[in-house]
Amino acid sequence: MSRPRKCRRVTHLPQVNYFKPAGIPMRVLDEVVLSVEEAEAIRLKDLERLEQEQGAERMNISRPTFQRVLVSGRQKMADALLNGKAIRIEGGSFEIAPGRFRCFNDHEWEVPSEIMMNKPPQFCPTCNSTDIESLSLAGFGGGGRGRGQHRERRQGRRGR
Repeated sequence: MSRPRKCRRVTHLPQVNYFKPAGIPMRVLDEVVLSVEEAEAIRLKDLERLEQEQGAERMNISRPTFQRVLVSGRQKMADALLNGKAIRIEGGSFEIAPGRFRCFNDHEWEVPSEIMMNKPPQFCPTCNSTDIESLSLAGFGGGGRGRGQHRERRQGRRGR
């Protein structure tokens, strides 16, 4: 009898879960399904530039498991990009990591993922300060600097 599969920890669910090649009608597209944990492994390794040890630790899995998940996700992405397939991100065996916060009075605390889904905290539970920040990693495409820079680059190319 095999060992039960351990849930992989992800920081955030991706905000966008479907990508398709431009100019090809959806009815004629094949699609590749990328699991949420495969997307998280790619995010940790390729966007956050973590070593596999660190990525495995963040996902609460072994380094060899992280490697297998990463390779599987990268193969699916390569297949989709090079063969003109759509990518759907869904499913898998994962749990949402609790959110970690800190106030500017140096109090830190965790908020369970069930509560985070509804509403993140507005104040520190120790000192009631409203000056708080999230210590959790940014989600996939959550806005912020990276997206703005991408938009500028794309606009710059059109102007050439």
